[in-house]
Amino acid sequence: MMKFRLFIAGMAAAAGLVLAGFAQPANTAVKCLIQMTNYTGEGAYIVVSLLDEEGEYQQTLQVLGTDSEWYSEIPEWWQFYGKYRPDIDGISGATLSGGERSVSVLQIPSDKIDAGYQLRFETSVEDQEYYADDLQFELTSENLKSKKEGRGFIRYIRMLPQ
Repeated sequence: MMKFRLFIAGMAAAAGLVLAGFAQPANTAVKCLIQMTNYTGEGAYIVVSLLDEEGEYQQTLQVLGTDSEWYSEIPEWWQFYGKYRPDIDGISGATLSGGERSVSVLQIPSDKIDAGYQLRFETSVEDQEYYADDLQFELTSENLKSKKEGRGFIRYIRMLPQ
């Protein structure tokens, strides 16, 4: 009976180690304000992505624009997302028009901060421009407490860890 109890205890410990290996990394919640420039026309589709050290897409953090028919008009992101099409309902929202702003909370994997990763904000407006890197910066603790200027439809973003 004692051997059986030791066996069960050993199996429970091994199962705990296996399950720990499948645990998701912790996320850091970061409040993100996006302020758009004063342009005219349709609302902008905005994609916020996590890129690795080589600039390769790792994860989609947010999509502003819910009509998936237009996702292919964000070509660099679409090459990544379009192959797999994971469910993005929980991280999507309405487009932003000229002069509008949006505040949301991004869930950023904590182990990617200060590890050489980058955040990229891509924007596209129907019958206008597409900016693959309207805003792109290194994912550091310092940058997550700052204001960054955009180059296209985004005037600026302001970030604040929660």
